[in-house]
Amino acid sequence: MRKLLFALVFVLAVSSVSAQAFEGKEDMKFQIGANFQDNGTGIVVAYDYGLGENFSLGLSSSYVLGVEELINADFGDRIDLKARFNANLGSVFQLGDNVDIYPGLDLGLKNFGGHLGIRYFFSDGFGVFTEIGAPLAKYKTETLTPAEELHNQFVFSLGASFNLN
Repeated sequence: MRKLLFALVFVLAVSSVSAQAFEGKEDMKFQIGANFQDNGTGIVVAYDYGLGENFSLGLSSSYVLGVEELINADFGDRIDLKARFNANLGSVFQLGDNVDIYPGLDLGLKNFGGHLGIRYFFSDGFGVFTEIGAPLAKYKTETLTPAEELHNQFVFSLGASFNLN
């Protein structure tokens, strides 16, 4: 499954290498989509605000809706909120106007992690995104319960992106 997701991200990256979607300082993006991971699927929302030519800060939150019944996950186990930093590299790679490639770091309620995303805009206001993420450091060092692992694992997200400028 992970190999398929990495292949999909690679194909999207290669096929989209013709544009950029990040406008720099004061650029605002909102994203909503689905996230896919082991033992559940859910929704993810993110907001990014450009602070410079090639970086942005933002917030993201995810909620795992479809959790396997064997996992005793309450509301606190299903939700996560993260502050995020993105390095928007479309202009660095001289891609153009419709694509943004953004690796980044995030600091959440469950862990410290990293992500890699790609946005492709069909018009000035609407596009699609795909993003992969994984924890780099978990807050709890002992063995995690299945419910605690919901936000401490590899995740793949796909959805719609909106330009708020």
